[in-house]
Amino acid sequence: MSDSVREPRTWAIGELASEFEVTSRALRLYEEEGLLKPQRIGMRRIYNEGNRVRLRLILRGKRLGWSLSEIKELFDLYDSSHGEEAQLELMLAKLEQRREILVAQKCDIENALEDLERIVGNAKNALDEIRTG
Repeated sequence: MSDSVREPRTWAIGELASEFEVTSRALRLYEEEGLLKPQRIGMRRIYNEGNRVRLRLILRGKRLGWSLSEIKELFDLYDSSHGEEAQLELMLAKLEQRREILVAQKCDIENALEDLERIVGNAKNALDEIRTG
């Protein structure tokens, strides 16, 4: 039995894009924005587990409605000497801001649906009056 050391798992850009159902172009954009830092071998990008985790966090942040600059701000804070506590405080503040926006949007949508239902009802009543003459 050999004592060989296992190489850490890596992914090519296409593999990572396929796994997360994003385009290679999106991965290159995230790299340009400083969110991902793949190793470069010639023209090839090689992504490690840390990049994979960051991509998962980027996509989660996007689903929450965060901009890439907001996501980068969190990553930069995590990478800085301020550490995890400052990152968590910033993340909680951003989550609360996003929650407030979503609650307001939900209220707007509910009001729009009520208006829509009222208009549909009025239109149906008007149509019934026309048909029954």
